[in-house]
Amino acid sequence: MKRKTFVLLLAVVWASVTCSVKAQNLQVYYDTSRGCVTSTLEMFRPDAFGSTFYFVDMDYKSRAFGAYTEIARELCFWQDTDWSWLSIHLEFDGGLAGAYSFNNHWLGGLTYSGHSEDFSKTWSLSAMYNAIPGLRDITGKCRMHNFQLTGVWGLSLFEGWCSFSGFADFWSEGSTLVFLSEPQFWVNLNKIKGWGDIPLSVGGELELSNNFGGDRGFYARPALGAKWTF
Repeated sequence: MKRKTFVLLLAVVWASVTCSVKAQNLQVYYDTSRGCVTSTLEMFRPDAFGSTFYFVDMDYKSRAFGAYTEIARELCFWQDTDWSWLSIHLEFDGGLAGAYSFNNHWLGGLTYSGHSEDFSKTWSLSAMYNAIPGLRDITGKCRMHNFQLTGVWGLSLFEGWCSFSGFADFWSEGSTLVFLSEPQFWVNLNKIKGWGDIPLSVGGELELSNNFGGDRGFYARPALGAKWTF
């Protein structure tokens, strides 16, 4: 259920360009592997000191049965300098799935970000310390101290008709190494003549994971979706 899209990256990059940029979107997916519906609400807002990003995932069957959230803060007090590509990254992750609680993750590190001249291509790379206070091994020993690497990208294609975005996370949970990536592809229907005021996109994502969420081994899980940006 861990999910980021290009909004996180835009929060890093655009904060150094303007403080008037903001975005929020609601995504709804049908997971063809798990047979459930997931909704994702995302928001970012830049300000004079960096940017704030969060998302909330909800998984549904007959009723809501899972929730996951991330909130991240990028700090860049030097936006008007040659070091504007570098920011301090702070993040919290956590959630519930039925009666089961995910271990809370507290992260801190540095983010490198960049973009093409017209912002049609954006990217970032974060290196972070990942504290998981509730993590213990089979002997009961605390395994709080971990690491995480995160890459995020966004591409605007075919004069804005399509977008390709996503993230890739690689982190440790004690002695276990975990990989998760969720590339997304969207067709933006507001490019259709007469649909300029309808900010609807259709497409989906492919979850690629290894040792994630209690599963051992590699999995590829496609999901079909729609996104409304407001």
